[in-house]
Amino acid sequence: MATARLTFDTANPIGKINRRLFGSFIEHLGRAVYDGIYEPTHPTADARGFRTDVQELVRELGVSAIRYPGGNFVSGFQWEDSVGPQAERPARLDLAWHSTESNEVGLHEFSDWLETTGNELMLAVNLGTRGTLEALQLLEYTNLTTGTALAKKRAENGRTSPFNVRMWCLGNEMDGPWQLGHRSADDYGKLASQTAKAMRAFDPSLELVVCGSSSRHMPTFGEWERVVLTHAYDDVDYISCHAYYEERNGDLGSFLASAVDMDAFIEQVVSTIDHVKAVKGSNHTVNISFDEWNVWYNDRFEQVDKITGADNWPTAPRLLEDTYTVADAVVVGNLLISLLRRADRVTSASLAQLVNVIAPIMTEPGGIAWRQTTFFPFALTSALAKGDVVQTQLQCDDYATKTYGTVPVLDAVTTHDKESGQTTIFVVNRSVSGPVQMNFDTVSLGQVSEATAQTLSDDDAYASNTMADPYRVGMASNGSLTFNGEQINIELPPVSWTVITLTVAPNA
Repeated sequence: MATARLTFDTANPIGKINRRLFGSFIEHLGRAVYDGIYEPTHPTADARGFRTDVQELVRELGVSAIRYPGGNFVSGFQWEDSVGPQAERPARLDLAWHSTESNEVGLHEFSDWLETTGNELMLAVNLGTRGTLEALQLLEYTNLTTGTALAKKRAENGRTSPFNVRMWCLGNEMDGPWQLGHRSADDYGKLASQTAKAMRAFDPSLELVVCGSSSRHMPTFGEWERVVLTHAYDDVDYISCHAYYEERNGDLGSFLASAVDMDAFIEQVVSTIDHVKAVKGSNHTVNISFDEWNVWYNDRFEQVDKITGADNWPTAPRLLEDTYTVADAVVVGNLLISLLRRADRVTSASLAQLVNVIAPIMTEPGGIAWRQTTFFPFALTSALAKGDVVQTQLQCDDYATKTYGTVPVLDAVTTHDKESGQTTIFVVNRSVSGPVQMNFDTVSLGQVSEATAQTLSDDDAYASNTMADPYRVGMASNGSLTFNGEQINIELPPVSWTVITLTVAPNA
């Protein structure tokens, strides 16, 4: 059996874990909203029409800030359509996903739903087909206590107190030719800077996210970030990154190493940010909001599910409803490791998306809601990654991939919470052929009173949870863990994600 050695240094933290790292994303796309979080005729629906079984799973998942209402949807969105009496709201064409949007669920309803799940609202403004004025009007409607026509309108629509949204996205994927209102980096940078300055004139404490590249593989990547930040650097707090991964051509080995690409993406964007900071001589630091990331079988969507036709505009169609496997969950767990590893600069992130659409939670109209395989690494990482991310090193074998060259078989990150004395190690085994025996010392932690491990794996790397078999895949206690008081040994199965929790005895 292959062996590996892990070391960590709790005395040298990389960065404190921001709870916004465990954010998610709900877009008006497919069945994310309608038949997802909202289904008035469902047996579990509350008085407002929201599925309480979904609410329970969202709370269990442990998400923090939720980005809304898009996504590509936002670039054609008129926010005024989504407020006021539901019966009077207009239905509109959604050109992004070739669908019809009823606007039955809007800003007020979604904010009410967030209160039931305990999440923060991260709101996106339309800088595709609209601009600075409309963004200011939405901000005033959303955050002003009283005294203007828009604040009065909000009160008339049932919300006396403001929504007090703190984090705002200045458009979405404006580098993408698929985006309504797509423009050059120079043009977008000027618009983003102008809009940010105007929004800060209303409230300087707002946290603003400027659009970065929608992929590291866009032809404009790098230069887009440089130009946009040259215009907007001192006006914003974050620049966004978006990345999706999928297995192609049966190449499981490369797919399992997808986090190598995310690591490079983060490092390159950080370098560009800091270059612009140096050129400007700024004392301000811009961080990364990785506000779209996941496994997404986009090739399948483009080839099979894409909606077309001038007279074909369905409402809440089944779109992007990927069924996730054990391998997909291992990749998601590894991407979380990458995000945590740069917790010093990645201080916000959004798993895209939350329900039904490339999501960890699935629903059936009138039926059950269930956890996809990807639910488990996200939920456990959110629950157990606390305090600081600390330096972690691995000595392990490498393996060859077609896409990323030679990469380590294992990848891991360690978190340490001084208050509780808990240290947590998250580790993936990317090997498709065999287990790895990993060991590490615990002496530096003091007297460890408890050591436990849970692993997600299966003899079939393509096993999944479905409506017919919703409990096929889940977490299991890893009984291979041994602890002699100073050293831990554990066997990591092939294609697996494992979390190891170490608790220090009180007063140790």
